[in-house]
Amino acid sequence: QVQLVESGGGLVQPGGSLRLSCAASGNIFSINAMRWYRQAPGKQRDLVAGITSGGSTNYADSVKGRFTISRDYAKNMVYLQMNSLKPQDTAVYYCNADLRSDPGPFYDYWGQGTQVTVSS
Repeated sequence: QVQLVESGGGLVQPGGSLRLSCAASGNIFSINAMRWYRQAPGKQRDLVAGITSGGSTNYADSVKGRFTISRDYAKNMVYLQMNSLKPQDTAVYYCNADLRSDPGPFYDYWGQGTQVTVSS
């Protein structure tokens, strides 16, 4: 069994910072890309940032320059450092990973989500 578990969400004032963490555990052979998505109430789930196995990153235009995605390859973890937070960043943030449990195809896995609320 494979699990992705997010942590680090919470309530923060506008202009503040939060660091989200996601730990992948279980029977993991290898991980390809890892990503963060977010979903605000009544809206679709959108990609926030992604990082490949080689370290290449990509960001949504709305978070460029404010958010930074990083990985700890040895620990199978991905992080999202969020600075200069705005009320419109309020959402449930989900961790996503392309991984495999044996030398076969990669599958898509999701965490349960962590709430980020930006409000004064």
